[in-house]
Amino acid sequence: MYRFTNDYSEGAHPRILDAMVRTNLEGNFGYSTDPHSKHAHELIRAAIGRPDADVHILVGGTQTNATCLCAFLRPHEAAIAASTGHICVHETGAIEATGHKCIAMPAAPGGKLTPAAVRAAVAAHPDEHMVKPRLVYVSNTTEVGGVYTTAELEALRAVCDELGLYLYLDGARLSSALAAGGASLTDLGRLCDAFYIGGTKNGALFGEAVCILNPALKPDFRYIIKQHGGMLAKGWLLGIQFEELFTDGLYFEVGEHANGLAMRLKEGIAALGYPFGSDSPSNQQFPILPNRVLEKLEKDFHWEVNDRPDADHTQIRLVTSWATKPEAVEAFLTALANAKE
Repeated sequence: MYRFTNDYSEGAHPRILDAMVRTNLEGNFGYSTDPHSKHAHELIRAAIGRPDADVHILVGGTQTNATCLCAFLRPHEAAIAASTGHICVHETGAIEATGHKCIAMPAAPGGKLTPAAVRAAVAAHPDEHMVKPRLVYVSNTTEVGGVYTTAELEALRAVCDELGLYLYLDGARLSSALAAGGASLTDLGRLCDAFYIGGTKNGALFGEAVCILNPALKPDFRYIIKQHGGMLAKGWLLGIQFEELFTDGLYFEVGEHANGLAMRLKEGIAALGYPFGSDSPSNQQFPILPNRVLEKLEKDFHWEVNDRPDADHTQIRLVTSWATKPEAVEAFLTALANAKE
């Protein structure tokens, strides 16, 4: 069975496991006050070009988003996101559970949020009888594989500055976005009020590194982490992983590997004449295949269903990762060619 289910089904990159084994008997201070965490924070500040950034490493993406938005927003304030955004669709109302509404706006191609959509959301909430839009949420990559360019983030930054909004970026699959030519880490450092660098889907066992750039958002963040159950006692386990990811370019390497194999899948599937639900340059691909073809493949391959455009076709999601092997991709393409109607 070859699995293209997601990019977190594997354990961790061998370099990370090796580092965790090497340091297993060190003994460390808890709650991310250890030397490994401090060094990871320094490496991240250097990578994003912001020595003034506050860096905090949490365990998972939903926990990170819920903690950040709870910390950054006042009780009556809301987040604007594309309707396909993770906080709107795949986090079980975690943001709403903290008391903050998600204003879902129609997504542009690639699952992106546009300045026009941000303006429309603000215009639709004009007074104190409604929630007040205060934060713009974007994902890079998006949930359908889209990648924000530097110019697109600059345009969002401009509308946020004009309307008095924070810009927050969910980087759950950031290594893939970087490898696809999206906005760089230093771009994020200068354009976002806060963002996070995903580890769980980028070679780590677990962990997401929050970078807070706006001084107004920095105070008391560790209190909010603790209150939300996010302050890991064995915090050095997070620090060690990001220390390794940001040594010798490993974070970029895992994205390039995943994207390279995703592009091979994309090219091979397109060559067989099958369409895609979105034109993704990232490690997520969304081919639309006949159900009868999928039935021939499902005993040897695993994927997730993304949509059913009609009774005879299904849009599936194929995801590659740091651990995907070229032979898995070639096996899928060969099987698909043999199963072609």
